[in-house]
Amino acid sequence: MRNPGVIENNMDFNNIGIDWKKVNNVILKADKIMLTTHENPDGDGLGSECGIYYHLKEMGKDVKILNYSDLPAQYQFLNTDNIFETFDLNEHKNWMMDLDLLIVFDVGDFSRTRTVADFVIKNKIKVLNIDHHPHPESHNFSYNCVDLKAAATGCMVYDYLKINRVSPINKKSLEGIYTAVMTDTGSFRYSNTTGKCHKIAIECLENNIETHKIFQSIYENNPKSRVELMGKFLSNIHYELDEKLAWFVITQDMLIKSNARHSDVEGFSDLVRSIKGVEVSIMIFEQENSTCRINFRSKGPIVINDIANELGGGGHPFAAGAKVEGNLKEVKDLVITTSKKFLKHKLKTFK
Repeated sequence: MRNPGVIENNMDFNNIGIDWKKVNNVILKADKIMLTTHENPDGDGLGSECGIYYHLKEMGKDVKILNYSDLPAQYQFLNTDNIFETFDLNEHKNWMMDLDLLIVFDVGDFSRTRTVADFVIKNKIKVLNIDHHPHPESHNFSYNCVDLKAAATGCMVYDYLKINRVSPINKKSLEGIYTAVMTDTGSFRYSNTTGKCHKIAIECLENNIETHKIFQSIYENNPKSRVELMGKFLSNIHYELDEKLAWFVITQDMLIKSNARHSDVEGFSDLVRSIKGVEVSIMIFEQENSTCRINFRSKGPIVINDIANELGGGGHPFAAGAKVEGNLKEVKDLVITTSKKFLKHKLKTFK
């Protein structure tokens, strides 16, 4: 039995050129493959799963998408074939016992898959990581593919498919890839948007992907609960450091009174970042188990992932996060004090 976390076959493409043929050799040798992404999944993780799922089905693989969290309502359009399942140990244990490979997307830290990671580590299942986030030095990946310059993990999935397919990419795979790229580039508005992102979009349009319907499903399909929750926090935004830093709190009480779900908060940090004069936004989201989820967003060029790292998290220079243990007041005080310490000089000199 191997030790989990030991890189096999020298396949540690950690922000260096990725040999997608080697990655394909690993996949070819696996008959039963599971796909997963981080808790509270976003368009990049879900779209990447979808992008590879249909390719693997065409190859004749026994494949399932099993995620720790439920599929958010705005991404149901990706699930016309009921390909997304919520991980349940009692239901899925027997199928997973003889897994050949787990492919994890967009995770940053493998622990963000929660009980999925627990099972995989315990049973020494081989893990292939495909991601555009930095990860801890200590990890449980057998094969590691990280490209920090990729605008989205979906761009990496696109690269894999373009190199390893003879036939054109499946239309449903393209829907997933487009979803991944569109959401992680803020609909092609963020500074991480590259010519490659637009090239992918063009290929999707040429293959009759209804990109306007994808946009509408994700961004113009807000449940009333999300709008009500939005109203609660928008009336209580706090401004610091000459109003260049804006922060807000989402409490469990706000969630309950709005009849909202955890997934309803996605995009709130980006919304506050869009306020004129604000360079950095912070969301402090109270969880049920005496922890808070922290989201940091920067318009750029103010780097904020150093703050997330200080708090035990991580992420991209302009989009990062952390989970901090403690009650809401303790965490709020720690996060804002730490953030102001890190940002005071950066924002003071920023023009």
